[in-house]
Amino acid sequence: MATTNDLKNGLVLNLDGQLWTVTAFQHVKPGKGGAFVRTTLKHVLTGKVVDKTFNAGTKVETATVDKRGMTYLYKEGTDFIFMDGDTYDQIPVPAETVSDAANYLLENQEAMVATHEGVPLFVELPTSVELVIEHTDPGLQGDRSTGGTKPARLETGAEIQVPLFVTTGEKIKVDTRDGRYLGRISDKS
Repeated sequence: MATTNDLKNGLVLNLDGQLWTVTAFQHVKPGKGGAFVRTTLKHVLTGKVVDKTFNAGTKVETATVDKRGMTYLYKEGTDFIFMDGDTYDQIPVPAETVSDAANYLLENQEAMVATHEGVPLFVELPTSVELVIEHTDPGLQGDRSTGGTKPARLETGAEIQVPLFVTTGEKIKVDTRDGRYLGRISDKS
């Protein structure tokens, strides 16, 4: 338990059995009446954002969310198996929990897995990953000018839009938040 005076960004609250992350808060002391705290909360599982106001000093229940760096090992049925690098414990994470991160997840890749009482809540990837293009149609001669894009299938099976000059087999950098092409990776070692 904590009071509204203890609120800070990133704190996870347990409100009516639902987990919410505090994304913004403001203590307000009006000239008339009691002080209160205005918060913006984001639902941990659905991502829904709501504004909620608490009276100052109100007790709120906090939830302990354990974020750990883990390595993705393999897929078993609909579950993704992650391993904790410190304890070597393997935990299955359901496909619904991994959601869009599955489009950019390769075996032996590091990811942040958040759990609450042993239940996986979400998987957080680095903001960009390097992936190889498995297939894309060749660009036509004269198409290499500015602005054009074409679909490309990545080694993970995800489809993204890439510039016309990118070819099959090239390694590219992809933004994991929205699937944007960020650039080619040169293999100069």
